[in-house]
Amino acid sequence: MQPLSHRTATFTDSVIRRMTRVCARYGAVNLSQGFPDFDPPAAVLDRLAEVAHEDYHQYSITWGACDTREALAAKQESFMSWGVAPDAAPAAKAALGLPADAASTFPIDPETEVVITCGSTEAMMAAMMTVANPGDRVVVFSPFYENYGADAILSGADPVYVPLRPPTYDFDPAELEAALAGRAVLGHPATPDGRPAKALVLCNPSNPCGKVFTRDELRVIADLVEKYDVYVLTDEVYEHIVYAPHRHVYFATLPGMRERTISVSSLSKTYSITGWRLGYTIAPAKITARIKKVHDFLTVGAAAPLQEAVVAGLRMPQSYYDGLLHTYTHKRDLLCAGLDRAGLAHNVPEGAYYVMVDVSAFGYDDDLAFCEDLARKVRVGAVPGSSFFREGPDGSRESRYVRLHFAKRDETLRAALDNLMRVRELMAAR
Repeated sequence: MQPLSHRTATFTDSVIRRMTRVCARYGAVNLSQGFPDFDPPAAVLDRLAEVAHEDYHQYSITWGACDTREALAAKQESFMSWGVAPDAAPAAKAALGLPADAASTFPIDPETEVVITCGSTEAMMAAMMTVANPGDRVVVFSPFYENYGADAILSGADPVYVPLRPPTYDFDPAELEAALAGRAVLGHPATPDGRPAKALVLCNPSNPCGKVFTRDELRVIADLVEKYDVYVLTDEVYEHIVYAPHRHVYFATLPGMRERTISVSSLSKTYSITGWRLGYTIAPAKITARIKKVHDFLTVGAAAPLQEAVVAGLRMPQSYYDGLLHTYTHKRDLLCAGLDRAGLAHNVPEGAYYVMVDVSAFGYDDDLAFCEDLARKVRVGAVPGSSFFREGPDGSRESRYVRLHFAKRDETLRAALDNLMRVRELMAAR
């Protein structure tokens, strides 16, 4: 028989999802795959119950139900214009020296600029296929969410990785410029014809390391992508989980960036509905017109009943987002304090709900083997860092770190931390 696709020959299964299966096998507390074990907002669940008995069981408009797109556009227009929800907008306008009746600084047309997708996973794939041609270079900051490299490869593009270096996860502007310019960088050869990169993937706040890019860092990136005429595909899934004093800056709102930015995000993390698979893109009308076509052939459309039910979440007041951040700030502090008691070195995330733990002291050469032992012996699930890092000259991956997440009830986190108190003793018995 003829060989299968060369493009997918190097793919493995998702290590993140694999670790969930490992946790189930050993009865470990699953701090690997990032999904909550608590309920979505009551208003969303109540609306879902109503929708079950209403007429939302057939296809919606391919690029998203009207109600959903309108509610999403209103919510994101508010946050992207002022950084606050609608009921706080007047104070925000005053702080900017604008009159109370001023028009939005970031208007979003729900008809021509918004596409509702089957999760941000499909949104990023549709965005990548919209901008990238075979042979194009796509620049990805490393560590990175594992799908980005695969998305580029499935589009026929070549992913090139620029490191965010622990423990602060800063980047070198010279390395980023070399990657965007198409020059040889960190083991990647120069583009054959000297073309610059076609796109940059920017995850902010970052999964897995919790970095929140500062406005100054984003301005550096903006200057470079403008210089080399590069599209930017943002992943802003954790936009509402940013810990003080850090602030989230939407890349598309920077001067001159809207025209070249596809804002990719999801409703999964904000409303604790990861299983609903609702994501979206926001981009200029010309780009969105192409995304709509790609999306149509990828999935046709997102689930109609769930789109209708989530409108209740999209209309939540500012107090909901304040409460969400308060909850995750508490959970971050709970996990970090427990890791300190267990003597485990870790970063303190600026955003998202992940912590990177340095496990080099345990003497493992293989971080996947470490995570399998951690689940089997200690009964805690983690994701090996090699799933996220790739920037060595030989394509090597960082095996010094593992990722834990804290989107869990307090009792779940405490159970995991109780187990981790014996981690050195149990892992030493190899």
